[in-house]
Amino acid sequence: MTAPKPLQGLTVLTLEQAVAAPFLSCKLADAGARVIKIERPEGDFARGYDDYAKGMSSYFVWLNRGKESLVADIKKPEDAALLHAILAKADVFIQNLAPGAAARAGFGSAELRAKYPRLVTVDISGYGEEGEYAQMKAYDLLVQAETALCSVTGRAEGPGRVGASVCDIACGMAAYAGVLEALLQRGISGKGAGLAVSLFDGMADWMNVPLLTYEGTGRAPPRIGLAHPSVAPYGAFTLADGGQVLISIQNEREWVSFCREVIRDPGFATDERFASNVARVRNRAALDARIAAEFASLDRAGITARLNGAGTAYGFVNEVADFSRHPALRRVSVATPGGEVAYAAPPVRWAEGARDYGPVPAIGQHSAAIRAEFGG
Repeated sequence: MTAPKPLQGLTVLTLEQAVAAPFLSCKLADAGARVIKIERPEGDFARGYDDYAKGMSSYFVWLNRGKESLVADIKKPEDAALLHAILAKADVFIQNLAPGAAARAGFGSAELRAKYPRLVTVDISGYGEEGEYAQMKAYDLLVQAETALCSVTGRAEGPGRVGASVCDIACGMAAYAGVLEALLQRGISGKGAGLAVSLFDGMADWMNVPLLTYEGTGRAPPRIGLAHPSVAPYGAFTLADGGQVLISIQNEREWVSFCREVIRDPGFATDERFASNVARVRNRAALDARIAAEFASLDRAGITARLNGAGTAYGFVNEVADFSRHPALRRVSVATPGGEVAYAAPPVRWAEGARDYGPVPAIGQHSAAIRAEFGG
């Protein structure tokens, strides 16, 4: 038994490149939609990011399964006519070209919705379509910097990059939710909708706690590496075998149990310097020093036994090599032009069973068939 694909029968046309828009269309393809991806003759530039996945880009293999690749030039009248023939039967149109580029080529969202009233259009940009930043080029790390994410990431010595494309992903996730809402709304009203999502807005939403912290106190959350700026103890400690374990205490009941079972000093829990989370944060240096001294005498097995006995939340600070063989890691296997690639599975699990995923296309693999189907 396989998981349902509730978007079967829907068609998506996407003028996309890089990560954010392909993330959105990948989720639509996973859910059963037919996704026709328009590429230049050289292909989506994300195809060239690396060659780590059986000779293909790891980014492209991750985000382009289950799509059809159509090579077309929207500036050519015959190709523009082909795309309009597809749009006449499509349900969703996605584009993340430079602001204004799609409209100049005759594919502006408002114009398309006027011509195809049931169409859901999605414009993905870096900073939105208006204002002084509208024409700025925007890639993930640039937006991490502009949204101040880098300023709250890393160690005290300086800002850091989050090691995954979180701005792209936040944008793509928000756009996917918006498309699903728009399709539900269309089922009631019969009308499509216009959506606009930017990388900046996607990450700005995720940055609300640092923003409100700053505006409420006049101070931004400090960079403290593998620790939490407003909860203590919540951070990483080195073990006798050189490994690190990250622990998290969320309430006073957990704190008392931690002191009794892990530190083995019940009186430590009632020390006025550590008797509440506010006090512990204020006296973090002394708190961490006491915990670090205890943990330094224990290896992985020893600390695991104590933390489990106390009911303390913890996780080991893994390398990617450890992650690749983690017992909780689920994988899917996807066909690519270079061979099967297995990577981390999409996070949603269906009670009805596993979902099957389509192959990653070669550049223009479906061009001839699509042109024949739509008269191009």
